Amino acid sequence: MRGLVITVSNRAAAGVYTDTSGPLLATLLAEAGCDPVDGPRIVPDGEPVEQALHTGIAEGYDVIVTTGGTGLTPMDLTPEMTRRVLDREIPGIAEAVRQANREKVPASVLSRGLAGQAGISLIVNLPGSSGGVRDGMAVLAPILKHAVEQMRGGDHPR
Repeated sequence: MRGLVITVSNRAAAGVYTDTSGPLLATLLAEAGCDPVDGPRIVPDGEPVEQALHTGIAEGYDVIVTTGGTGLTPMDLTPEMTRRVLDREIPGIAEAVRQANREKVPASVLSRGLAGQAGISLIVNLPGSSGGVRDGMAVLAPILKHAVEQMRGGDHPR
């Protein structure tokens, strides 16, 4: 499974601070079985997210995971840009990510991240924090291989 990490951050894209959630996400995707994992590709929120997703899809990545831009601020547009590229949503993944650590982090339910399929690519939006990345990957890692196999037309294991 080829993986791509896209960090969505206006400040990191402008060089105001160093991206920390993207490198963590790349490590966790590799541990989940993605090889190679490219990125993080750092983009500001808005239209550049859609462009980066289209590029990743065209490059044939099996898994594209974003970090950042899923909150409630006016500039958090990652879900809207993601929706533009999806062929079909997979709401169970996004809901599981929101619920993963809800008891410790009640605000996790405010994340508006999506998950879905675009062509042969599984796309998942995770929050921009390191904790949100860890919690999201705890949900995604056990199902990642099966999801990719299903999108390729594979059968359920018997």
